[in-house]
Amino acid sequence: MLPAIYVSHGSPMLAIDPGPSGAALNALGDRLRALAPKGIVVISAHWIYSTLAVSTRERQEAWHDFGGFPRELYALRYDAPGSPTLATRVKQALETAKVPGVCYVAEDSDRTLDHGAWMPLRHFFPDADVPVIQLALNPYLPPARQIEIGRALAPLREEGYLVMGSGSFTHNLEEVFGGARPVQHGTAVAPYVDAFRGWMLSALDQALATGDTSLIADYREQAPYARRAHPTDEHLLPFYVALGAALGPEPEGTAAGARVDRVADDVTYGVLAMDTFVFEGMGAGATVAT
Repeated sequence: MLPAIYVSHGSPMLAIDPGPSGAALNALGDRLRALAPKGIVVISAHWIYSTLAVSTRERQEAWHDFGGFPRELYALRYDAPGSPTLATRVKQALETAKVPGVCYVAEDSDRTLDHGAWMPLRHFFPDADVPVIQLALNPYLPPARQIEIGRALAPLREEGYLVMGSGSFTHNLEEVFGGARPVQHGTAVAPYVDAFRGWMLSALDQALATGDTSLIADYREQAPYARRAHPTDEHLLPFYVALGAALGPEPEGTAAGARVDRVADDVTYGVLAMDTFVFEGMGAGATVAT
């Protein structure tokens, strides 16, 4: 069984100035390459769709979907193969699951890989030799529905595919760009960031141990500083897809239980948490290993 992953992809600058997160992602890449996945399904905060859609390209390429960064960033490539076959499998899994709000999954043959996809994949599979497809994120569906989407994708893990959500564990860009910009690495962490992610870790522990995701799905009302950590929540929603893929298709889970490693936990620019989680196993009954 392949893991489910949630990766905080950070600023585009991570691609040329990776810092501690880059080392952690490289180490995770060593683990993932040893598993030899048949393909990768990426749910990125940077592909927003009013329903859901899958990319059906035969050959992927890196889309530099950002501006105002050093020229060397725009020369980076990621020409992984696509997989229309995997895209069809994802479409079928989601439409069969009948998740409320997901009655139809569109197919997109033009969409290239946004930086939420190709930046972490350069650390995980630098040879770009594993087929990749993207599944669009519908930001209008709440966390509970994102968990159900992840549950629908869980069987793909048993078929040899990697399910990866990509976003940011905290994501307040106004506090990065709104004044004197802090340095990327080594900046003192804003206290609210640790308060928020401490609550999230505790709620995650409860969800994995019991299978009850109601608390963590209600983070926007329950977590301290939720709206400051995520003025809009599209960068956290892929986390819930990964969590659903970890808990599996059955609400009660299995005796084996999902367990999770937090493999990165630094904070860039003082406010962008880089927490990255690797979910092994499937079902309820385990806890967070940090």
